Amino acid sequence: MLNEGDKAPGFALPCDGGSTVKLSQFKSRSLVLFFYPKDDTSGCTKEATGFSEMVGAFHEAGAEVVGISPDSVKSHDKFRDKHGLKVILLADEEKAVLEAYGVWVEKKMYGRSYMGVERSTFLIGKNGKIVRIWRKVKVPGHVDEVLEAVKDI
Repeated sequence: MLNEGDKAPGFALPCDGGSTVKLSQFKSRSLVLFFYPKDDTSGCTKEATGFSEMVGAFHEAGAEVVGISPDSVKSHDKFRDKHGLKVILLADEEKAVLEAYGVWVEKKMYGRSYMGVERSTFLIGKNGKIVRIWRKVKVPGHVDEVLEAVKDI
């Protein structure tokens, strides 16, 4: 389990649009890394559009915003285009990064257990260390809270 102050696990994942994005690309900026369960579902759409609407404010505060889910790049492209998203979306179909960040967890619904993404956000500083972690995120108000934390570092 990762904690605040730990070095963020590195990654290199395919991005919407077809390129590859690495953690090491963000050394000059802070990074807001939000993990979400599935493209084009209600809560995930609200979260991604919320970050997209505020992406300019995050950039002004010195941070980039990146979303990761186990969906494919093709799914991300459709999701981005349908909702006009302005954040970077990365595909972790192998779930290696989800596991490294401890967000691929056992969940329960209607008495049934299954594996899925725990909606979580990590704020990573320019030094590559985790500044703040939000687990089991509730979408309303979350983007504003993350932006305030970015402004505080």
